[in-house]
Amino acid sequence: MRRTITFLATAVLAIGATVFVASPALAHGYISSPASRQAMCAQGRVPNCGDIIYEPQSVEGPKGLKSCNGGVARFAQLADESKNWPATSVGKTVTFNWVLTARHATSTWDYFIGSTRIAQFNDQGRQPGATVSHTVNLGNRTGRQKVLAVWNIADTANAFYSCVDLQVS
Repeated sequence: MRRTITFLATAVLAIGATVFVASPALAHGYISSPASRQAMCAQGRVPNCGDIIYEPQSVEGPKGLKSCNGGVARFAQLADESKNWPATSVGKTVTFNWVLTARHATSTWDYFIGSTRIAQFNDQGRQPGATVSHTVNLGNRTGRQKVLAVWNIADTANAFYSCVDLQVS
């Protein structure tokens, strides 16, 4: 009897340790430059950002959304247009640099201004490196623009969202 209890306890501990070690990463990716809203919050450049200051890489939500917070209520500050979001000065072309803390197989990277997709990069299910850069032509747009960047994961129904405020000259 004692041997059976010891065996069961060992099995439960082994299974528990496996689940703990194999649990999904709580970190993923965001645009580091030009600084996205979550990067600015993490850097302390914008006050009262809530939890995003601790995990700028975690704005994950269902694919197809057009919101800076990816539909995640605890990151609602990212979608607050009344905040004084600093805008980075750029020309007609800008390179967006992602930092990926968990690299997922990727279908596409989409970039939007308003409801218009201005660029798409298709990774065809490949796993990206730890950093990814995309150069995007902003067309004839000038003045203040908000770019929504979406990293669509190939093997889940989710995407990662990142908004970048720009001053286009």
